[in-house]
Amino acid sequence: MNRQSIFFTITVSFIISVLLVIASFVVLVTHDYRAKEGQLLDKYIPVIKMLARQERVGFDENFLKNLEEIEYTLFLDTGKINAITYNPKTKVLVEKNHPKFNDIFRVLSLDNTNYIYIKKRNDTLLIRDNSSSNSNSLLYITLVFSILLITIILVYLITLRKLIPLKILKDKVKTLGDENFDFECCNSNSKDEVSLLGMEFKKTALKLKSLKEARNIFIRNIMHELKTPITKGKFLTQLEQNEENNEKLKSVFSRLESLINEFASIEELISSSKNIEKKIYFLEDIIDNAKDILMIEDEHVIGKFENKKLEINFKLFSIAIKNLIDNAVKYSPNKEVIIKNENENIIFENQGEILENPLESYFEPFSSNEDKSKDSFGLGLYIVHNILKANAYTLEYEHIDGINRFICKKDEVSTI
Repeated sequence: MNRQSIFFTITVSFIISVLLVIASFVVLVTHDYRAKEGQLLDKYIPVIKMLARQERVGFDENFLKNLEEIEYTLFLDTGKINAITYNPKTKVLVEKNHPKFNDIFRVLSLDNTNYIYIKKRNDTLLIRDNSSSNSNSLLYITLVFSILLITIILVYLITLRKLIPLKILKDKVKTLGDENFDFECCNSNSKDEVSLLGMEFKKTALKLKSLKEARNIFIRNIMHELKTPITKGKFLTQLEQNEENNEKLKSVFSRLESLINEFASIEELISSSKNIEKKIYFLEDIIDNAKDILMIEDEHVIGKFENKKLEINFKLFSIAIKNLIDNAVKYSPNKEVIIKNENENIIFENQGEILENPLESYFEPFSSNEDKSKDSFGLGLYIVHNILKANAYTLEYEHIDGINRFICKKDEVSTI
């Protein structure tokens, strides 16, 4: 494992935490044992001294009675003593050995009752403490440290689980250079930083994918749009040079220049996430500019609109209007388009068949037919859709009584 990895750091921190908890548990248990040992010795040493003094004169009934009064019972019978001392359930709480005389002193516990065991030379004594009560402090200490240890383990596992998407994300980011935009691993409803980071990378990958597709369709449309004027220009160069042909050739170059400027504007739109600059313009000026770009005769465009003010990007919006006019004229039997408006909504009407597919399908890159001369929208409604969206418009479509209606609908009502 990489020592500079977050996972390595967390794992090392977890191991250190567990070791510290275990060490603390051992220290606390040892301290508790010694404290209990001291308490038992303080309690039972006076009793042992009393027995040692009485042993010299013998244990009479009066002494045994006095022991009972202070809640101690003396066992002298070997059978009873062995029944306690050799019971497998008996625990040794304290044990002291005299190094010189080999005397043994023990504090035993059986069924929550303490016994004082004394073996002195050949004599064996056992005293029961009738008031004994063992502390459960060891149980409490064990319980607390068990909960603490389990908590640390759970926190470690939860942290690793939260960070696993980060490791997957790292591997996915490496593949971005190979144009692998699959970030399905980052789907999550979590709101933690790692999940949010994954979602942001996924959004970035989708933007890069969209940009790549947009550039592809952009290049394909450049080839298509430039093909016609270049072919026409090549044809004109083979004709006799006269004033009329020269003017036609100039118009071809003017058309090429317009297309290049148009492509530059569209490329800027589809490759930039910045907000476009908008100003106030009259609808009539926008439509006239669109017709100039298209180089179409006025007789093909019938205006039935009110000259409203619109807040748009003039250059880009003109391109969108130009494409809608071009499509309407190109696919209409009478080669005419009627332009109307309702408030700030702009409507393009032309005769023709209903669209074969839902309008939204034409917003996707490569939705049009490979043969650009058939069933295609030239630069495509994909470009129109994006230009309108950048200008806070939405393109809608309806077909009524043999009339196609493309509606540029304002997203929010303007106060202009």
